[in-house]
Amino acid sequence: MKITVIPNGPLLIETVGEWNYTGTGGPTKKNDRIAFCRCGASGVKPFCDGTHRTIGFTAGGGECHLTPRE
Repeated sequence: MKITVIPNGPLLIETVGEWNYTGTGGPTKKNDRIAFCRCGASGVKPFCDGTHRTIGFTAGGGECHLTPRE
């Protein structure tokens, strides 16, 4: 799994296979990647809808690779 903090954008989580979200807004199921809002202005929180581009959100970036425990 890899977590990328997109400069001036969301947290992007890339994984192999399906992920499940069961929080506010009901269950969501998708494959491979998910983007979480960092700017606080998304209309589909906790997910990113691209609003960061229109509001001028700025923040640094980086990435983290995770290895599953055995």
